[in-house]
Amino acid sequence: NVSGFIIQGFSDSPELQLPLFVLFLIIYLCIVIGNFIIFLVILLSSDLHTPMYKFLQNLSIIDISFTSNVLPGLLHRLITKQNNIAFFRCMAQMYLCTSLACNEFFLLTAMAYDRYVAICDPLHYITRMSEQTCAWLISTSYCVGFVCCTGHVVLISKLLYCNSHVIDHFFCDLVPLLKLSCSDTFNVEILTYVIGTLLTFNSFLLTLISYIYIISTILKIQSTHGRQKAFSTCASHLTCVIILYMTLICLYMRPTTSYSMRRDKFFSLLYIVLVPLLNPLIYTLKNKEFLTAFKTLRKTVSSDIFLF
Repeated sequence: NVSGFIIQGFSDSPELQLPLFVLFLIIYLCIVIGNFIIFLVILLSSDLHTPMYKFLQNLSIIDISFTSNVLPGLLHRLITKQNNIAFFRCMAQMYLCTSLACNEFFLLTAMAYDRYVAICDPLHYITRMSEQTCAWLISTSYCVGFVCCTGHVVLISKLLYCNSHVIDHFFCDLVPLLKLSCSDTFNVEILTYVIGTLLTFNSFLLTLISYIYIISTILKIQSTHGRQKAFSTCASHLTCVIILYMTLICLYMRPTTSYSMRRDKFFSLLYIVLVPLLNPLIYTLKNKEFLTAFKTLRKTVSSDIFLF
């Protein structure tokens, strides 16, 4: 019933178009470069071919994909002021956003399980987190994430948009599309709550339970240095989990009647920009193994370039 939409974005503030373009371009380049460095260092360093770093490598892939799904289109609209988007492209963008977010939920849950086994059951870590188990957890997180969001696309594509085609957001998101529709959105909202409860909330619950056991085990360590070392391996992951889950729960787990343009744009920027931007910093700045591998790789590359 509609061939496309108009993304309003930040067009209500024309004086901010150029500054926002420069800001988002710098942020996007930092996200891509930072996460690509993590991916490359883990790929080329044999010492980092462990489950924890394989999860981190896939998290970098998801972060690059997530921001690349939204920010290039936003940058194009800011510089050209062409806000039209085709219906199919809008549905594809919404599907990728929700799917990649679910992928990140499950991957963070798998990372929490990995830390749980490493701290609470270290003697059986090699057998419980074998290469096959790690590959199974990663592939399952991708499969479940991409499958569980297909229902949203099917239901939303059948909605009627007869009143307006202007999406009051900077990308095609689930809540603005529901707010824009003039037909009954009850089924979509029910599906959102069901998936949010069965999958997202359960992922959060499993992560929370893992960290309850992890923290209780760490507190039993008598050595202060041992406690600090054990907690340092979990602090970065726990920080990312709290930021991501709290942001998305505030954004999606509520009725569409409480939709607020300014608030939702702010929360969307948090999980689209802030989380992928902070992940490389949080996971690498205090990680001695990664920093050592990065320095070794940098020296190897520098020497190869010099010899060439």
